[in-house]
Amino acid sequence: MLTIQDTLTSSIAQLSSISDSAQLDCELILSSILNKPRTYLHTWPEATLTNKELDKFNLLLKRRIKGEPIAHILGERGFWSLNLKVTADTLIPRPDTERLVELALEIIPEQAQWKILDLGTGTGAIALSLAKERLNCHIIATDQSIAALDIAKQNAAKNQIKNIEFIQSDWFAELENQLFNLIVSNPPYICDNDPHLKEGDVRFEPLSALTAGTDGLDDIRSIIKDSHRHLIHGGVLLLEHGYDQAEAVSDLLKAANFSNVHNAKDYGGNPRVTIGYIK
Repeated sequence: MLTIQDTLTSSIAQLSSISDSAQLDCELILSSILNKPRTYLHTWPEATLTNKELDKFNLLLKRRIKGEPIAHILGERGFWSLNLKVTADTLIPRPDTERLVELALEIIPEQAQWKILDLGTGTGAIALSLAKERLNCHIIATDQSIAALDIAKQNAAKNQIKNIEFIQSDWFAELENQLFNLIVSNPPYICDNDPHLKEGDVRFEPLSALTAGTDGLDDIRSIIKDSHRHLIHGGVLLLEHGYDQAEAVSDLLKAANFSNVHNAKDYGGNPRVTIGYIK
């Protein structure tokens, strides 16, 4: 019978040419099969696997070798302080999007009773993180995808978050006359013909959550244009975008008469979020 160490050594070797995080991927899969934390694998490397456990592990490993995202294989992804259900109907939450949450929390006072909007919520990652950290705020999370909203609702229940409301809407379409202190969004911002769409995890994610026209800015233009009608005086808009789109997004915000427009960098040092205030 194979030990934990034997299994990891063999599987990492198989996956190393496919994934740049082969060890982490293998450890996450094995931890899931054994229903143990990753620390258990290093504490008990000589523990043996049953044939049933090994069969389950090899089945999931084959899916990863074929390129399927680890979040889809495990059906979940950690984000901020949450554990979120993830399916092929939603964008997989990325670590850099936690930077958007961080920046929003720097703006929202701890005891604020703000009304906050998350456009294109997907799994609910941003909205749920803000709702958990700012319990006195009321968060509205929208998505045009019914399937994505269902996942977000399940994640709210799973994480016992109640100060949130979900609305099916194509951006602001179903939010007539509603005003917000702050609007956040991680909208689609990849160009339609970007070659990276055929690589890595994005091959398994919904295109509608990724692409936005020939320059990737169609949805951002729409959000900026309509935000004026939905932000109070002094309200704030925070937009995540591509690493090379900061200047273009800043120009769009300034042209729409937003003030104090500035960019913030992600954890890799790239300009990832642009912020603007309603005058």
